[in-house]
Parts: sequence; structure tokens; C-alpha cells
Amino acid sequence: MLRLQPQVRRGSPLRLLCIGAHSDDLEIGCGGAILNWLDSLPAIEVTWVVLSACAERGVEARRSAGALLRRAAQSRVVIGEFRDGFLPAQYAEVKTFFEKLKLGDEPDIVLTHWLYDRHQDHRLAAELTWNTWRNHLILEYEIPKYEGDLTQPNAYVPVSEQFARRKVAHLERHFASQRGKDWFMADSFLALMRLRGMECRSASGLAEAFHVRKFVF
Repeated sequence: MLRLQPQVRRGSPLRLLCIGAHSDDLEIGCGGAILNWLDSLPAIEVTWVVLSACAERGVEARRSAGALLRRAAQSRVVIGEFRDGFLPAQYAEVKTFFEKLKLGDEPDIVLTHWLYDRHQDHRLAAELTWNTWRNHLILEYEIPKYEGDLTQPNAYVPVSEQFARRKVAHLERHFASQRGKDWFMADSFLALMRLRGMECRSASGLAEAFHVRKFVF
């Protein structure tokens, strides 16, 4: 399997821009990859963006990001308060939000939702990511859900057993508001990582997967 390493400017940290529609999306979609990178790369700067996180969910988002990104050289957490489930109806406001994000440092890698996700908030986040960062490496992560929209990814990040289990424990610890939902299950999160680990022959048997539309080889 072809392996590519992130290209980092000499003497500079790897800059990640992580975009999620809701307060647990990033942790579910790329939490394991983030933990692996923070452990294996010398310096990472992270901008962590959650579009819809009001009241209790906003508190959860901030606490989760603070715990997950402890080893980052620098982190900035940006929390929006757009209405959950209604992002497309707030298009102009969300577009303005993205344009303000663009004024920050240039990211080396942007992580966002899969462009064809069946959830309307996820889909709009991905569309505006592509509209805003047009010359960047964008990794689209996947979120398992009732609609059954998982397809074949084309990029993988192997995740160690330690970090896969830490990711799941992190989700259970920091998102109490979601525990009563039938889809929010440790077994489901681990099962998807196990499947993706098999597909890329990860040494640990675990991985997270992404969709990459364009990259320069």
C-alpha cells in the first residue's frame, strides 16, 4: 500500500485545521488520528472548530478539545452556536463564519466531514470547507449513523490499540449528553476502526479512514 507522509515546513509545526458540525463529530471521525499524530510528530498546532455547540454541548466541546489537544504545541478552539440540524437554512451566517476562519494561519491539513454525508449539517460543513480552502490537502472523515452512508474510503491513518481505546473512553467521558442515544456505543466506534484497520493492514488492526479528493504526489 502506498504510504505518504505529511509535508511540514522545516523548523515549523504541522498546522491542522479541524472542522466539525457538532461537538462530538471530530472526536468520532478523527480522534484516533489526532492522538497518533500528537504522539509521533514533534510539534503540531491545531485550530479546532465546532459549528453547532450551544449550552451544554458547548461546554462539552470545550472540555473535550482541551483534554484531547493537551500535547499540541498550540491550540485554538472556535465554537459556533448555529442551530443543530438547520445549518443549510443559516447559509449566509455560516459562510461568513468560514470566511473569518480563513483569516488565520494557513493550515497544512484540513480535516472535515465527508462531502456526501447524509446529514445536512455535515454536508454543508464539507461544502464550505472546499469553498474556503481551495488549495489545501483536505481529509474528509466518516461518521457512522442510522442512514448507512459509509462507502469505500481511499486514505487511512493506522491507530494504535492504546489510542483507539483512549479515543472511545474519551467519547464516553466527555459527551454525557449523547450516552442515551442508541448509536453512541463504544462497540460501534471500535468496530469501524477495526474494519478500517483490516482494510489497510494496520499493524494494530485498527485505523481511521478518510476520503481524499485531490493531492499532489
